[in-house]
Parts: sequence; structure tokens; C-alpha cells
Amino acid sequence: MTSTSAGILRLSDRRPEVGGAEVLAALVPPPQFDGATFDSYRADPQYPSQQDAKDLLETFAGGGAPAARGGLFRRAKKAPAMKPGVYLDGGFGVGKTHLLAAIYHAMPARRKYFGSFIEYTALVGAVGYQNTVQLLRGSDLLCIDEFELDDPGDTMVMTRLLGELVASGTRLAATSNTPPNALGEGRFAAQDFLREIHAMSASFETIRIDGTDYRQRAVDGHAVALSPEDYERTVSDAAATTAVSDDAFADLVAHLATVHPSRYIRLIDGVSVVGLRDVVQLTDQSAALRFVAFIDRAYDAQLPIRATGRPLDEVFGDEMLAGGYRKKYLRAISRLVALTHS
Repeated sequence: MTSTSAGILRLSDRRPEVGGAEVLAALVPPPQFDGATFDSYRADPQYPSQQDAKDLLETFAGGGAPAARGGLFRRAKKAPAMKPGVYLDGGFGVGKTHLLAAIYHAMPARRKYFGSFIEYTALVGAVGYQNTVQLLRGSDLLCIDEFELDDPGDTMVMTRLLGELVASGTRLAATSNTPPNALGEGRFAAQDFLREIHAMSASFETIRIDGTDYRQRAVDGHAVALSPEDYERTVSDAAATTAVSDDAFADLVAHLATVHPSRYIRLIDGVSVVGLRDVVQLTDQSAALRFVAFIDRAYDAQLPIRATGRPLDEVFGDEMLAGGYRKKYLRAISRLVALTHS
């Protein structure tokens, strides 16, 4: 990201543009995973699948064939077999992105890329499908965090892209975005993923990772909401030395509808603290999903959030949390709690 002068700015005044070359150059692990390794992954002894996954992925990153172990894969294998991809299936906050970044850092590869699902679809949107294939063809490794199933068109574009890249020798590593309490305790997303990619399902070892959300273990269970006075003081103090955004919550939510989600990362370019005033509960599902995508980018950048009004962990109503996008909202709540405490 580029530097921005100290002071206060409004995200809702920004009109970011993102080109294909810029998207491609940004396909690296988020800053908080710059140093992610298998050694720094702390497997919870209460959930043996975490250590099992770590061991298997270390082998995968080293170029070996993952050894089949009972209970981790959908179908038992008679003998270890090299596959071009691994798919990490589990709830949020169990370290899937850490392990994905560890694969990226550990694999001896000349060309490798790491990005969220939305970043890869942004690349396709910026330069077109065939140009994306040409840009990524010949890469040794493609890491895809939070593979999405919400948009059938984007999903099929990505699965077609992955099929072409695997055929040319690229290895793949992907994660799901399923929380622990989703249908089948996390297996639903993996099954959908494998169904969507049709013939490509044979290309992936599906690795189950159980556990509890580490962010909730580290902080209180609720987002911090500041009084207007504390908010003004906090924003003013921070703006003396760094760039701080200060937007009315309603203004930012409205502005997100005018910016493609692939450009949300540019909205926060150079910002060190995100300020939101007068947070209210969202009632429109489209607005809520855009806010989720924005929070994902803020979390990738590890930007503290300071807010007034309703606590941000209450921004999604009961009806939304009971609906088909429940897994997205719960992940966003987990991240919002963490960012308001940071």
C-alpha cells in the first residue's frame, strides 16, 4: 500500500481504480501472515485434526505426496497419491489462512500467488478471462483463501480457470469459509465446492480442520463501542501521527454500493485506523454482504476499527444470522470483535 499523510480522511470520498498489473502484484499473503510458518502454527491439542493437517500440509509444501489418514478425507485411499491440490475445510478462526500462508512461504516455487477468491475474480474482471489464464499459466502454486460459493457465475469462472492451470502443472491450495455450526459442521461448503468443480474434485485432498475461533479465545466476546467523546479524542489523537478515516456508518455503507468489492482494498490504502460513527443494524442483505467484504479487506490489513453507536458485533440482525449467508456474517462478527479490540 502507498503511504498517506497524517490526518483525517473520508473513505466515502474515495473512488479507487485497480488495474490488472496491480491486482497481480498484490497476490501475496496479507501483512499479518508475512511470517506465517508451520512452526508458528499452534495446533490445539484438544483438536487432533489441527496437528494432522499441519503434518500433511508440510509434506504437500515440500513436494511430497500427502499420506492418507483415517477420518481426514472424504474417501479413504489405499495408498498415498500425489494430487495437485489440497482443500482446507473447517470453521473460521481455526488457522486455515495461517496454514495456507505457511504453504506459500514453504513451497520452493519460482512463481506463486496468494489471494482471496474475490481478488482472483477481480483479476479476471480487470483483464479478461483469457488474459488471466496467460498471466497465471506456468505458476507453480496458487493459494485461494475463502473460496466463495455465493455467485454461481464467479464460481464457475474460477473452477474453469483452476482446471486450465492444473492441466498446465500448477498446484493448488484452497480454504473454505464455513463456520463450525454450519450444516454438517463444516462439511457443507467442501461438498458444494467439490460438486461445483465437477471433474476437478479428483484433484484435491480435502483436509478437515476442527477447532474453536482463536479470535474469540483472545478477546472479549463483544465489539467495543465508544462514546462520541471518546471517539473524537481517539480519532484526533491518532490523526496527529497517522492517517485515520472518519465516516458516518450510513455514508460508508452507501458508498460501498458504488465501488466494486475488488476495489475495497484501495479504499483503505494508506489508512492506519478506520473510524465509523453512528453504527446501526443493517436491514438490507446486499448492503450487509458488501460490508462483510469490506471488513474482510480491513482484517487482511489488520486495521483497528473505532466506532460509536451500536456495537459492531450486532450489525447483522437475527433474520440475517438465520439465513443462507449466516457463515459470512459470523466470520465478519468474529473479525469485527478482534479489530475493535486491536
